[in-house]
Amino acid sequence: MSSFKEIVTKAIIGKTKKTSTNEFKITPELKPDTVLGCWVINHRFSGKNNGGNVAIDGSFDVNVWYSYDNDTRTAVSTETFNYQDKMPIHLKDKGILTDKEEIIVRSLKQPTVTNVSVSDGVVKLNVEKELGVEVVGDTKIKVSIEEEEDDYEEVTDDEEITKEDEQKIEEIDEDYLK
Repeated sequence: MSSFKEIVTKAIIGKTKKTSTNEFKITPELKPDTVLGCWVINHRFSGKNNGGNVAIDGSFDVNVWYSYDNDTRTAVSTETFNYQDKMPIHLKDKGILTDKEEIIVRSLKQPTVTNVSVSDGVVKLNVEKELGVEVVGDTKIKVSIEEEEDDYEEVTDDEEITKEDEQKIEEIDEDYLK
C-alpha cells in the first residue's frame, strides 16, 4: 500500500518571452554621409513585479561608424538608450505574482541593429532584441511513498538454539571423519 507526501520546493512557476523592435535616432556631431557600421554593446537589464506583470528596465550603447565631409573622413558616434518593457506572465496553477517570487530576466537574443538609414544628418536605426523571463517561487509536489516498517534484517550476536537445532546436533555422527 502506498500513500503520498507533499514536498514544498522552489521551481519555475511561470515563463514568457518577447521579441521587440524599436526605432532610435542618433544625431552625430558631424553631418554623416554614409553609415559604415553600427553595433550594440553593454546591454544591461533587470526585472521587477509591477502589478502582476514583469516590468523590465534596460539600457544599451549604440556605436555608429559613419563617413562625413563627402565620404573623405570617418568618425564614431556613441549614444546610450534606455528602454522599458512590460511583459505579462501567466503563472502555473493560477498563481499570483507577488514580491516573494524571484524574477530572472535573460537576453535570448542580444540587441542587434536590423536597419539603418541617414536622413538630414540624423541616423535612424531599428534595434531588435528578445528577452525571456522566468519566475521562481514555492510550489508543492506529491510523491508516492511505500509504507514499510523497516527494510533492515535484524542480526543478533547470540542466536538462541531451538529444539530442532539441538536435535540436529545430536544426530551428527562424531566418528564421521575417522
